[in-house]
Amino acid sequence: MSAIHLAQDPTLADFGRDPWWLVLGKIVFAFAFGLLATLLGVWFERRVVGYMQVRPGPNQVGPFGLLQTLADGLKMAFKEDILPKAADKVVYFFAPTISVICAVTALSVIPFGPMVSIFGHHTPLQVTDVPVAVLLLLACSSMGVYGIVLGGWASGSTYPLLGGLRSSAQMISYEVAMGLSIVAVFMTAGTMSTSGIVAAQGDATRLTIGGYEIPAPGWYAILLLPSFIIFFIATVGETNRAPFDLPEAESELVAGFMTEYSSLKFALFMLSEYVAMVTMSAVTTTLFLGGWRAPWPITIWEGANSGWWPMLWFFGKVIALVFVFVWLRGTLPRLRYDQFMRLGWKVLLPINLVWILVLSGLRSIEGWSWEGKAIAVGIPAGILLIATLFWPSRKPQPKPTTQEQVDNRPYGSFPLPPMDLQVPPSPRITRVVAEREPANIVAGSDSREV
Repeated sequence: MSAIHLAQDPTLADFGRDPWWLVLGKIVFAFAFGLLATLLGVWFERRVVGYMQVRPGPNQVGPFGLLQTLADGLKMAFKEDILPKAADKVVYFFAPTISVICAVTALSVIPFGPMVSIFGHHTPLQVTDVPVAVLLLLACSSMGVYGIVLGGWASGSTYPLLGGLRSSAQMISYEVAMGLSIVAVFMTAGTMSTSGIVAAQGDATRLTIGGYEIPAPGWYAILLLPSFIIFFIATVGETNRAPFDLPEAESELVAGFMTEYSSLKFALFMLSEYVAMVTMSAVTTTLFLGGWRAPWPITIWEGANSGWWPMLWFFGKVIALVFVFVWLRGTLPRLRYDQFMRLGWKVLLPINLVWILVLSGLRSIEGWSWEGKAIAVGIPAGILLIATLFWPSRKPQPKPTTQEQVDNRPYGSFPLPPMDLQVPPSPRITRVVAEREPANIVAGSDSREV
């Protein structure tokens, strides 16, 4: 393979012209990327969380512990596969595969790079693209949740059913917020094609403010900051990652929808979660972070966005977003179910609707370019959204005094002993001594006197 320097962005007309072997190679590459990113993602999460918790993490199997995930996969494969008697065998078997297939299918419309030359054929680094590619991404995200719902229902057990019901409510709540956040991207880019959205976030963006043109980044994460924040929060909720891991909830539902699964089926559910995390990171990169385009100041180099180099920038952005997923898991506790639903319906959804109306109204304002109006309104709105999410919901209660803490503690509680340092009598010792020497026991006597 030889790299060429092309300034041309892929268009819909560039797809459908490749030979069969090149299309097959792209499919294999996208599938291998999903699996390899999952293997490395599990290792990456363990290492990062271990660093946050001041411990080494996996470091024994392979160099730097890189083969630990492979060893865990082999261990799961050789475990006994248990089928519950009350399970629906067909649905129970196919539920994990639905989640994995939907997560991998979404990678087919993700642009990994610009036009390149592969064995003399000029082709985009993307499996395929359609005019409604973003709707395909939303469909794959929605269908992936059905694997969790069906897996919980088909297990024939209480805890998996509760996990499946939670997942269905989670899908309805955050799929609406995710879809509305992409509306702003459609309005700005003027297309639903993933390659077209990346092309619309080019580096030649100019802001016209008061008759003056100034350069500005074209990433929609900056132009449409509220949409980016809402989309990423909804992404965390769609992938069942902490603090939105309510379908699993190990402390409440044992393992949620996965409770009755074992062996390879359990491994497929874990695989689907990490593939979905990598896929949604790639989707976020495509829609809001410029896709395969290099960030500033790398764009000073003329060849940064041509040839095979853009794949490096794309993978770097995906790894950065995966790190944010891991960071959230190692930092935030799980939300209560009412907090989770309130955030989706009473916070994200109304703010999204108001933001879309504001963007529609900005199109009628003259004098400023579209990007200038979006930045002038979007950045303050994004800051206001972040402040709303992190603003304390209740006033902090004054810290009680030491005497109030002592008065509120139950008798004999640990670790604070009675203030007079008198140890209460032990009921067990008192009873044993009373049985042996009844005459020596005086009511209310101290255990030390006994």
